[in-house]
Amino acid sequence: MFEIVRYSEERKSEWNDFVERSKNGTFLIDRNYMDYHSDRFADFSLMFYLKGKLYAVLPANVKDNTVYSHQGLTYGGLIMGEDAKAANTCVLFAGLNDYLHRQGISKVVYKAIPWIYATYPSEEDLYAIIKVCRAKLTGRDISSTVFLDGRIKFGELRRRCSRKAAKAGVEVVGSTDIDSFWKVLDDNLENKYNVAPVHTCAELRMLAERFPENIKLYVAILNSDVVGGVLVYLNKQTVHTQYISASPEGKRCGALDLLFDELINNVFSSYKYFDFGRSTEDYGRYLNEPLIFQKEGFGARGVCYDTYEWDV
Repeated sequence: MFEIVRYSEERKSEWNDFVERSKNGTFLIDRNYMDYHSDRFADFSLMFYLKGKLYAVLPANVKDNTVYSHQGLTYGGLIMGEDAKAANTCVLFAGLNDYLHRQGISKVVYKAIPWIYATYPSEEDLYAIIKVCRAKLTGRDISSTVFLDGRIKFGELRRRCSRKAAKAGVEVVGSTDIDSFWKVLDDNLENKYNVAPVHTCAELRMLAERFPENIKLYVAILNSDVVGGVLVYLNKQTVHTQYISASPEGKRCGALDLLFDELINNVFSSYKYFDFGRSTEDYGRYLNEPLIFQKEGFGARGVCYDTYEWDV
């Protein structure tokens, strides 16, 4: 019933146009974003046609005999148009399993797109992978999200620190100076966790140039120095914090508290959701309690990022 086609470069415009019109796609699924690290993954993205019309796309890569959706992305489930419905989506996954079996694939690891990134209900895939594929939930990370319409008030600690930063003279501004923020971020991660950011500074500059309307930097300035900042990914209705960091001075004066006060209550108040991202590791088995406590202090509450697996 469905024609399944491997993605190739000549289908790039068709892929990107579909993602833009879809009910649950984000700019992370645009090939101009996905392919910045194409050298690190063996692409196995698929396009599904019904009666000659593109019905859905699946960003994916393959490693050994396993297909992942997609290891280079935070999420990467089935991207569907508004006409996608439950029964057809079940047929699609039955066809997908047959296709993968013929390709010698034995297993699928599937990261569903969290519902806050959809502009219309789009969990037909979650039903289908259980009904048709007998998928099992193997990971449940928890993110923290502010509902901007009727948002919960900041906790007293966050409000107090925001006032402290304002009194100290901290200013919050939009910026294109990724290098200065990167220095704060890299130093912080190195000193605290002995790790480096997922993206390099050059990659972030390149992605911000490719997606100037979607990738924005906001920094906290004190005495002309960047003492904190956040790189945000802007989707149709959801703001996602990709990187958050503060210098030792920024932490002492509460710079991030003032920064998020400004972003949540003013800059992005017209959006629906402000997503701080996950506070978990190892598919949710480890919870960073101090980190999620800080996010919850801004009025954020839990949204799950789920991972499923099934044998083909």
